[in-house]
Amino acid sequence: MNRIDQAFTNAKESGHPALLPFLCAGSPELDALPKLLPAMQAAGASIVEIGFPYSDPVADGPTIAAAMHEALEKGITPKIIFDQVRSVRDQLSIGLVAMVSVSIVIAMGGPDEFAKQASNAGFDGSIFPDLPLAESDAYHAACKAHGLTMTLLIAPTSPDDRVAEIANASTGFTYLLARSGVTGAQSDVPDISERVRTIRAKSRTPIACGFGISTADHVSKIVEHADGAIVGSALVKRILQAHQRQLDYAVEAEIAVTELATGLISMDNF
Repeated sequence: MNRIDQAFTNAKESGHPALLPFLCAGSPELDALPKLLPAMQAAGASIVEIGFPYSDPVADGPTIAAAMHEALEKGITPKIIFDQVRSVRDQLSIGLVAMVSVSIVIAMGGPDEFAKQASNAGFDGSIFPDLPLAESDAYHAACKAHGLTMTLLIAPTSPDDRVAEIANASTGFTYLLARSGVTGAQSDVPDISERVRTIRAKSRTPIACGFGISTADHVSKIVEHADGAIVGSALVKRILQAHQRQLDYAVEAEIAVTELATGLISMDNF
């Protein structure tokens, strides 16, 4: 079974939802991923999303956008990301998902070439944040051919009929945006209960929710309804700050995710 599918199966069977931290490849150092990925596993992450830096990031707030900009200046490339993931894949049992813009995929030769390289490097799935549902067939086919899951995003503004289509087109899990706008740590969490009920009425695809999730309390509120919580900007910011203070940023990242994992609660409602 694909590691992404296994992670959500384990979550449902154990009653402990999944935690999905996001890392920006190439941040805070070009060679950061081989240090950070084992730390994520040690902290209790089920799946790690790895962002492929892009010059025009989609819906990313200032923290992630700045991290991506700096990573690009350092020289990060998809090949370097693949090489770094490959170097530690044998040490990891967690799922790894590439969050990558369609523009990068096209530049690499299209969805089949990207999926082949990602799979060979040790990725288990892909998230295409700017891929329209109407143009997703080729991406779905490429990911399926190379053993990857394919996740699309559900926006708060998506109409109910489109929500069901997006969820059913996604494999592994679907990414529910908790709020409109761009990513970034927030002081509160919107009520996603009704949105999750709408999705579950028409789809069996697991639901992971992100955008503005930054504390253990936020995680707890999210997984009262969703199958997993995604944490991005808050973690990226903590890693960057640790590096700036000349601390061991991998240790700080492990501490941060361990703290976030305390928000995981029993999924008695499933």
